[in-house]
Amino acid sequence: MKSSVRSIPRPGTSRGHAVLTFLTSGIMLLTSACAVANSDTAGDTGSADGSTLRVVLTQEPPTLEPCESSTTATGVVVRSNITEPLVERDPTSGTLEPLLATGWRRTKPRTWTFDIRSGVTFQNGQPFTAKDAAFSIDRAVNSDLACNVDGYVFGDEKLDVRAVSPTRLTVTTKKPDPIIPLRISFIEIVPRTTDTEAKVRIPIGTGPYAVSRWQTGVSISLARNDKYWGKAPAYPRATYVWRSDASVRAAMINKGEADIATSLDPMDATEDNSVAYPNNETTALRLDGREAPLDDIRVRRAIGMAIDRKGIIDALLGGLAKPAAQLVPPGVVGHNDDLAPPSYDVAAARELVRQAAADGVPVTRRITLVARNGQFAGIAETAEALQYEMARIGLNVRIRMADTATSLQYQLRPLPRGVGPIAMLVMHGNQAGDAAFTTSQYLLSEGPQSTFGTHELDRRIAAAGELSGKARQKAFAELLDYQNRTVAQYAYLAHMRGLLGLSPSVRYRPNSATGDEMRLAEVSPVKAGQH
Repeated sequence: MKSSVRSIPRPGTSRGHAVLTFLTSGIMLLTSACAVANSDTAGDTGSADGSTLRVVLTQEPPTLEPCESSTTATGVVVRSNITEPLVERDPTSGTLEPLLATGWRRTKPRTWTFDIRSGVTFQNGQPFTAKDAAFSIDRAVNSDLACNVDGYVFGDEKLDVRAVSPTRLTVTTKKPDPIIPLRISFIEIVPRTTDTEAKVRIPIGTGPYAVSRWQTGVSISLARNDKYWGKAPAYPRATYVWRSDASVRAAMINKGEADIATSLDPMDATEDNSVAYPNNETTALRLDGREAPLDDIRVRRAIGMAIDRKGIIDALLGGLAKPAAQLVPPGVVGHNDDLAPPSYDVAAARELVRQAAADGVPVTRRITLVARNGQFAGIAETAEALQYEMARIGLNVRIRMADTATSLQYQLRPLPRGVGPIAMLVMHGNQAGDAAFTTSQYLLSEGPQSTFGTHELDRRIAAAGELSGKARQKAFAELLDYQNRTVAQYAYLAHMRGLLGLSPSVRYRPNSATGDEMRLAEVSPVKAGQH
């Protein structure tokens, strides 16, 4: 385990960027406005005898419904622990691998056939067959449950799903779709006896753990599934608790009260209590191009040039992140290796704003910078640094720190009206491994998380989505460059890295999917004498 722990850089150790000057000139550093979910003594944090794996999260999952597991707070508990998909994506290589399906192939232009694994039972003892797989896909995609996986992964497209035998399933789309197996990897399989009228509270799956208790507001307890078809996990039990304060999560690792803690703050991280890992998240300012002055591309480009990415990363993000020039992170199909962030040039940015003002653009109109409390460590300070940098080039910016529910009103369509120009600090994670999931959400004109776009960009997104292999990679990479040059909806900040709290008593190597899918079966105790 020691070999996987990286030295944690400290803030303020690099060159004196403007943002560092700003941060040290009297600004009061803010902590998250979220209250700690539970007190240090509340709830069952499991046992310290090594039989229970103790995990502390940033928040309580809003639901354990499997069809909502593409959302981080739910997926980190449910995916590959309680339920499993037919196909899984290796987070390091990006390759698709068999799980509850042993193989798949395209049998017609619009039809994919999946071979279903035999000898698998659900946690309730019911045998798993192709009928359960067909039911699970229908329930998640073709029902009225409004599952997150439906809109995010399938874009509300309906599927023709048929169990042609106990071990064979076909999935047919309205038009050819080259990445159906990847999309199917997001659907968690449940028994065909699962409720179809309402989302479930306690899910049943085929995974290595089953839910034994969910004490609302306190903890979630799992027990090892003795009927599991695969290798048995090392820990008989696992318990999740949640603490919104990063320093509390770090303290629980330091005091031996937890084995794993998500999202530590760099200020609380040491070589002994944490490990850094790429988490596939990208932060950026989404600029609402429907509203002046953000409807002028010169202003949007000026904001991108005014951001001291290196200074923010060093001062506020622990030196862990990498400057970003696109929403698609490295390792994802479509990532453009040739894109680079605009040079940090305050004078040139100020000149672009001056030119816009000379042409009548109301550059002094107040822009609201919306950021979500607790979205990542240092978000409040990052918002203040961005406000300062935008003010330096002549823009009038105020900050609105919002809770999750309020921020989603600004982030998702239908977007609020009458609120003026909005620059929203977003953090996007593409765990699917394909740029289609980013572009359909964030770049398409009517995308759920896009404020505007162009017909040409929409055309390019649609065309790229029909391709496969090298042609698909090339088309998405080119349209990302086109977006930057002609639309510039985003002022990118950083490709993030996460800090996972890790006790010396456990062995676990986090990967880019860990923040969304932490597989407990991959965690093992460190035996005496091991390092």
